[in-house]
Amino acid sequence: MKKKFALLLAAVFFLGACAGAKKGPPALIWWMIGTTQPGFNEDLKIISDYTEEKIGVRLDIRQAGWGDSAQRFTTIINSGEYFDIMFTDGGSYNRFTALGAFEDLTELVPAEAPGLWDYIPEVLWEGVKVRGRIFSVPTYKDSSITGYYFWDHAYVEKYGIDLEQSGWAYLDQVFRRMKEGEGAARFYPMVLARSSNNFIYALYDDLSADFPPLGVRLDDSRRRVVNVLEQPDLLETYRYFHRWYSDGIINPDANMIDEVPKNRPFFMAQAWPSASYSYAISEGVERYDPVRFFGPCYSTSSIQGSMNALSVNSKYKKEALQLLQLVNSDSKLRDMLHVGIEGKHFEYTGEGPAVRRLRTDWPLVNYQQGSYFIETPLDTVPPGYWDEVRRQNEEAVPSVMLGFMMDIEPVLNEVISCRNAWEKYKTDLDTGAADPDAVLPRVIAELKACGFDLVAAEAQRQVDNFNAAGGKNAAVAQ
Repeated sequence: MKKKFALLLAAVFFLGACAGAKKGPPALIWWMIGTTQPGFNEDLKIISDYTEEKIGVRLDIRQAGWGDSAQRFTTIINSGEYFDIMFTDGGSYNRFTALGAFEDLTELVPAEAPGLWDYIPEVLWEGVKVRGRIFSVPTYKDSSITGYYFWDHAYVEKYGIDLEQSGWAYLDQVFRRMKEGEGAARFYPMVLARSSNNFIYALYDDLSADFPPLGVRLDDSRRRVVNVLEQPDLLETYRYFHRWYSDGIINPDANMIDEVPKNRPFFMAQAWPSASYSYAISEGVERYDPVRFFGPCYSTSSIQGSMNALSVNSKYKKEALQLLQLVNSDSKLRDMLHVGIEGKHFEYTGEGPAVRRLRTDWPLVNYQQGSYFIETPLDTVPPGYWDEVRRQNEEAVPSVMLGFMMDIEPVLNEVISCRNAWEKYKTDLDTGAADPDAVLPRVIAELKACGFDLVAAEAQRQVDNFNAAGGKNAAVAQ
């Protein structure tokens, strides 16, 4: 009897101790894309100590590899695996929102993270809406599209390149002077790879359908859905690229390689003027001269290049939003997420101050996290580096389709079929390897056979609803 009583008493004390134990702070699971490095968990503890001190939460950052992130994230969503925050962009955002995986933040952000709501510009919130509702926090960065040429300054001086000039016709003149002047069979003024950004489709809004042949011209107030491949300006662009490829101005393996070699004499990129400093370092070129030739322009796709969404099943939605608010307002935390641990990965230097990297193995990827404009600039770039990006955003002209996301579900089979057909031709056309006058009629016919006209008609129906709603995407999926 005494033994039973003693056991009962011990159980009471144990339960009382458990009940009185202090519950630890939540560790928010945040999925990103990247490759985790050895020792990262120890670094994450230091960052978590800081976030716990600030807002009472810790971080459990997990990374899906670059090659399998799409499949990994899809598996997480389909299996119901628990998470709190997930990086998302374009197609995955639309798809996972349609599955009901992401929390509706329309009222939640202003209520729980008012500083975040006020800090991020209204145009970005508009750009992440799905059927008129907000399901993600957009990353405030180079969110508008601005196209730049970057010329190796040595060639600018040698060939008298006019940095006030742009356009395919002017590039054609300069490239031919350079090709003749260098006199080397293996010198290519424009070096491309399969993934190169050539701004070929820049004048058209892709309706967030992830299918470039379908679009509306950025400035078409009537919002007419067209087959972009049938437009005269695109045919002219393709013809220039094919002539350059045929004449040895573009490298002959452009349609086969995945990465371009260093020391390019010229390239195009979405950027800002001072990005030339970073490009010069990464390319091994003494100096690049920037020339703006396109934009800035806001589109739904450009804004949706980087977002963070909350799981509909998260137990800590309020805390997750407060974390994202901290990431977008606290420079110390922003610097840690960007470049690592002070004293180990970087140090502050100069009066600015500036960040000097001590090593280059920090695994977290900057564009997936939060605002660029509260970061401490690297010591490799000039003062006002991020101010240029902010000004471009402020100057950006919105696409006539800003806020529109096509719901492809009604024509899903046709879209998939068209995408598969398009993939067979896209790389050769984009790099100039294909003759557009010979190939485009075949591509257009094949797309029609795959149901392109049905896709375009459905897109136009949704766009018309968008128009009828005064340009608000609440009507997109009706």
